Amino acid sequence: MSLQSVRAFLTEHAPDLEILEKSTSTATVAEAADAHGVHPAQIAKTLSLWLKDEVILLMLGGDARIDNRKFKEHFQSKAKMLNAEEVVEWTSHPVGGVCPFGLPKPLRIFADQTLNKFDVVLPAAGATNAAVRVEPDRLVQLVKATWVNVAQEPLSP
Repeated sequence: MSLQSVRAFLTEHAPDLEILEKSTSTATVAEAADAHGVHPAQIAKTLSLWLKDEVILLMLGGDARIDNRKFKEHFQSKAKMLNAEEVVEWTSHPVGGVCPFGLPKPLRIFADQTLNKFDVVLPAAGATNAAVRVEPDRLVQLVKATWVNVAQEPLSP
């Protein structure tokens, strides 16, 4: 059902974007980068987080990690990941296929500045073998996300 909800969302809001389905898993950043022939940082991973009593989505570059201090300063709360069952309940997407498209109910969505390193990024598309190629600004516009700066500085360029 998840891939279908993403397909329906894109058909309505961005019919020019193609869902790229692979025959192998793209559930991890490394698998996705390898399957799509891109740098791991170009994979736009989507984290499902509790923000106090609200669920939010945070998209960030595949090689990025949350900086707990920056996150707490920005959101006035600590980052707490949803468990796998909660992820499916809130997003309808399986872990490894979570994306900001085709959600069953509106969630606040945030995009970390780490997505701005590249002209094109690849978020998942609701399945553990599917993704979409999209420009970061268009991705943010499509899902009505808010830009934030909550990731750690990269260890390497």
